[in-house]
Amino acid sequence: MSVLREDPNALTRTDARDGILAGAGAEAEWSPLREVMIHRPGIEMIFGLLQPYAFLYERAFSFTEAVREHRQLEAALQEEGVHVRTLQQLAMEVAERDPRFARKVRAQIPKIVRYTGPAEMVRRSRETLRQNLREFDAETLFQILLLQPSIRLDRREGFRGIAPQVALHTPLANLCYMRDQQALTRRGFILGRMAKPQRRLESWITGAVLRGARAPIVGEVKAPGTFEGGDLIPGGEWALLGVGDRTNRSAVHQILRMPLGYDEIAVVEQPTHPLLPRGDRDPMINMHLDTYVNLAGHDVAVGSELLLNVARTQVYRLHASRMVRSDHPTTLATYLRGKGVEVVPISTIEQMSYASNFLAIRDRHIVAVDVGRTAERVLSHLARSARRRPGRYGRLYRTAKRELDELRSSGELFPRTPMLRSTGVTVRSLPLEEITGGYGGAHCLTCVQRRQ
Repeated sequence: MSVLREDPNALTRTDARDGILAGAGAEAEWSPLREVMIHRPGIEMIFGLLQPYAFLYERAFSFTEAVREHRQLEAALQEEGVHVRTLQQLAMEVAERDPRFARKVRAQIPKIVRYTGPAEMVRRSRETLRQNLREFDAETLFQILLLQPSIRLDRREGFRGIAPQVALHTPLANLCYMRDQQALTRRGFILGRMAKPQRRLESWITGAVLRGARAPIVGEVKAPGTFEGGDLIPGGEWALLGVGDRTNRSAVHQILRMPLGYDEIAVVEQPTHPLLPRGDRDPMINMHLDTYVNLAGHDVAVGSELLLNVARTQVYRLHASRMVRSDHPTTLATYLRGKGVEVVPISTIEQMSYASNFLAIRDRHIVAVDVGRTAERVLSHLARSARRRPGRYGRLYRTAKRELDELRSSGELFPRTPMLRSTGVTVRSLPLEEITGGYGGAHCLTCVQRRQ
């Protein structure tokens, strides 16, 4: 386990005035998108491909093509007038403005890099690392955080001197999915705490950078709470907040006490998929809210009706500066209808192929996954799961296959959907069939920093 824990003292605490991200905020999911932060995938992703399940990937995919697709997404956002910065670029900007930030990061490196072997070798190596730290540039520090290396020192036959062996703790293979380490609200960022230990260092890094950039922070989820940004969808005066495998009840209680700026928050329980056997759960099928519903405009959503109709929803309303629970729970489908939101329905195969994981650029204009190119990869993976566990995944696979056959025949695979066109939503679709193998589309790949 990494020695980097949720130590608030290790984060740069600064006043939010006149910082790089002083004006960060998001009125609604459809408000004009001005700035996003991304992380360009690097060698850390390759380690995830060596064991996709352990690194929380859906399936194996081409690293080279995933990098190319990510670059296409970055270029598309820039062409849409969005200012795109990388996590590393922002970290370097912060370090240039505030030397304390770089010192705090350097102070963490000896906690990450572990040496094992003969005691005297270990002692000298640790001392050398402390002496050399001041020579490490920002790129070196960033790569150490990404890869989390440790070194075993030994004397072996055939080696003159020391024979080093390098081991990596848990490379941050999911860091390019930048949605989840935090979430942007009307008043500022919620700093998250990732549910899976494989990803927990990510929120420490992004939290340190955001604080250093003097972004407004409305709160930070603390243990035992876990919160990931794909579970928050802002709707202007109201917001959707998911609770389930990745965001737990403790986090929801903490978030409801934060000054987010919403009059109403609808807490949505992650539903069990109706096509799985009764009582069975596979939370990865719909692990975040944005994997089965999203807002494309002020009065239009895209979502799986199958899941929206069974997603139990509890509404909390602002009363005397406190969020107070309403008397009667409802479903997410009913809640959205009550808000005057028309839902464009998507099939199970479209939902599993990241149709709802789009990024709104402005009201009724989105950047979305080209489901037609992704669905075959998703179906192929689902077929393997069904062969291994037919009792669990057989019905889901048969339904998805039938839907894909029908939608291909009609030429109406998302985003080429007549109902979507009828709502006036325009779409820029991107081929993201490889990088979605890590469980995320355009929405998951971007940390929104400003909507206005």
